[in-house]
Amino acid sequence: MSNHVHVVAHVAPHGAATWTAEEVAERWMRLCPIRQDNEIDHTVCAMRAAHIAADPAKVALYRDRLSSLPWFMRCLNEPIARRANREDACTGRFWEGRYRCQALLNDAALLACMAYVDLNPVRAGIPQDLATSEHTRTGNGELQKHVA
Repeated sequence: MSNHVHVVAHVAPHGAATWTAEEVAERWMRLCPIRQDNEIDHTVCAMRAAHIAADPAKVALYRDRLSSLPWFMRCLNEPIARRANREDACTGRFWEGRYRCQALLNDAALLACMAYVDLNPVRAGIPQDLATSEHTRTGNGELQKHVA
């Protein structure tokens, strides 16, 4: 959508609890890499990952963040907001408010939510129907992408 996003996420903090310190550090550096001249500096990232892995307090902090829905949303929304503000030559909040979070406690709730997300652009009149929607899954599971 041009003015909002829908994300259906599965949060599994118990999975993050099984990661080694090195896995936590590597995942954190993939999420927040160090850049030099707009390029990821893999050498510096590897050194930073080693420092993180050696610090139990940092490992615990980053493990919590990597399994946190609010942190995921922050990492998703911040680059979008920065780019939009740069394009519009302005500063400040881009999103009108915080995200809305709804727990999907069973398969029926998940299915209803997925249908809502898939049909949202159709209801907004962006594609004619679900089959021509730009971001839906085809029968074989591949992302369907139409180029105009």
